[in-house]
Amino acid sequence: MDIATQYFEKVTGVISKIRDNEGPSVKRAAKVLADQIASDHLIHVIGTGGHSMIGAEEIFYRAGGLVPVDPIFETGMSLKMGAVRSTVIERVPGLVPNLLRQVYKLKAGEALIIVNAYGVNSATIDAALEGKRLGLTTIAITATGTADALAPDHPARHPSGKKLYETVDIFVNTYVPLGDAVVSVPGVSEKIGSVSTFANAYALGWIVVETVNELASRGIEPPVWKSANSPGGDEYNKAHLEKYQGVIRHL
Repeated sequence: MDIATQYFEKVTGVISKIRDNEGPSVKRAAKVLADQIASDHLIHVIGTGGHSMIGAEEIFYRAGGLVPVDPIFETGMSLKMGAVRSTVIERVPGLVPNLLRQVYKLKAGEALIIVNAYGVNSATIDAALEGKRLGLTTIAITATGTADALAPDHPARHPSGKKLYETVDIFVNTYVPLGDAVVSVPGVSEKIGSVSTFANAYALGWIVVETVNELASRGIEPPVWKSANSPGGDEYNKAHLEKYQGVIRHL
């Protein structure tokens, strides 16, 4: 088997596990998000770590995606601000609660999606704990196996030792393996080819389409973005932009 096929099968294998096992959790999450949209609330999403931030970007201002998505971007955790710095920042306890409360002003009754494959670092656990404290419904996109397999005293862990999937109201298991990389090459000591971004994107995308389906079943027209690069895109999106500019911080 050539290496491209190996990688393809590993990636699709992870996605297949999500599809085959996570339907009930996805549908629960979709009902929560549909309720939020029906009540004209925002859907908050945070990716708590370097590549996990891609999850928040993935469903924000996305063609075919939900309009009222409010991404929480802590630039200190972004790789573009420095890769090692990103790792340091995501391990700082106490940073994220202030961000959620004072900068993004999350409110009771809203929903918060937390994206992190390992689900153990300080930014991640703090986001879940603060979301619960503030009275939000918390939804995690994470892998239970990574959280369970990582040593209890690993420096990446939150001081409490808590795991994201045990802390939130709903979680979708992404089945990302410990270490993320999935392909072995003879003569290379470490595995290569990560899968977490694919898994996160699929889980989030599935939640979005289920949410839209749920809203449609209630007779509610879902607020969805049209690609600005397609014919009529700018005109179609104009009403959404007028409603949410100044409401969604990063719009």
